[in-house]
Amino acid sequence: MLTRRHFIMTTAAMFSPPIAGQALAQSSSLQSKWDAWDAQVTPPNYNPATTNPWGLHPRFLPTLVEAKPGLTPGDIHVDAVARYLYHIRNDGTAMRYGVAIARGDLYEPGAYTIKRKAKWPSWTPTANMIRRDPELYKEYEDGMPPGPENPLGSRAFYLYVGGRDTYLRIHGSPHPRSIGGRASSGCVRMVMAHINGLYDQVETGSVAILYPPEEYVTARS
Repeated sequence: MLTRRHFIMTTAAMFSPPIAGQALAQSSSLQSKWDAWDAQVTPPNYNPATTNPWGLHPRFLPTLVEAKPGLTPGDIHVDAVARYLYHIRNDGTAMRYGVAIARGDLYEPGAYTIKRKAKWPSWTPTANMIRRDPELYKEYEDGMPPGPENPLGSRAFYLYVGGRDTYLRIHGSPHPRSIGGRASSGCVRMVMAHINGLYDQVETGSVAILYPPEEYVTARS
């Protein structure tokens, strides 16, 4: 016979804790790791302009340059030829960073809106990525948790067209030596320490323009 006490205990086992509470606890647990992960991907005595344990060409280190006239402050411009990302500032200058772009024909030029940004995001490969490279992505079809080895790295900007998520990202990468090349499956990669510095400067609603590989964006150092 099921007593009232048995029913209450069984119900509690079936339905508690609430899903929202579980999600909040998981989120808080992950956020508690952010500082440690940031320290892990930031070199000691880090100076953006000179620190280079990754062996990058010096031109790919963060550099303040004069922006092309008429560009909107806050926007991002990606020069796919030179492998530069420019973040336009209010004073007519821009911060320039080295990037890697997508390999082959996976790079998608266009104008996008940054509708979301995230610290230490999780990652799930798209169905196209799994179909194209199952040996690389099949094991992660249910997602990969955040962390220094996650392909989206420490920070990510999510690119939209209207209300549609394009699944293109500007993100940190656990493979900093790829900067300057064509390496990703569609996204724009940055050194994690570099995008960490950029992250708070970029507002949601900003425009990111990815130029075709045959077009240069001019800026004077």
